[in-house]
Amino acid sequence: MSVKFSAQDIPALSPGFRLQWEQAQDCFVILYPEGMVKLNLAAGEILKRCDGTTPVGDIIDNLKIQFPDTNLDEDVYTFLSVAHDKQWIQRHSA
Repeated sequence: MSVKFSAQDIPALSPGFRLQWEQAQDCFVILYPEGMVKLNLAAGEILKRCDGTTPVGDIIDNLKIQFPDTNLDEDVYTFLSVAHDKQWIQRHSA
């Protein structure tokens, strides 16, 4: 069952997962003991803001500054739910 994130929730990478820019892949990747996941630009931009201190609403506001004229709210919420289902991130309540 997918978790629904709210604007006040605070996402953070789960223990055992690490986000980094991989020059050879020319993209962000998630590294974990069993392997690596290549991320598209949008996923990398969202996950690099999941620092364990920033609420989802602020992440969305920050993304709107970097990518103006986009309606990305629903896409961010959907991605966060998928990332949580894959156990890449944890959700903390504010």
